[in-house]
Amino acid sequence: RAKHVVQPHKLALLQRLSRIEGQVRGVARMIESDRYCVDVITQLTAVRAALDAVALQLLDDHTRGCVQSAVRSGHGSRAIGELMTVMRKFAR
Repeated sequence: RAKHVVQPHKLALLQRLSRIEGQVRGVARMIESDRYCVDVITQLTAVRAALDAVALQLLDDHTRGCVQSAVRSGHGSRAIGELMTVMRKFAR
């Protein structure tokens, strides 16, 4: 289950995460400088959306790579079960 894989969108994901990291630091600065609550919440919503986009890309890559490979090799049921478990976590 926890095997090493090559992420097909590794560079793009790392760039997105770097931007998100900057956004989170910006939110912290907003709180430090007593910015209007609605403005902070708006930025937090943007951070959440950006994280969701990263997660969706990873889910897409996992489905098209790991899950598809497992189905082809006869281990689809286990891979689909794992995918559904992670989808339930993501949907919360």
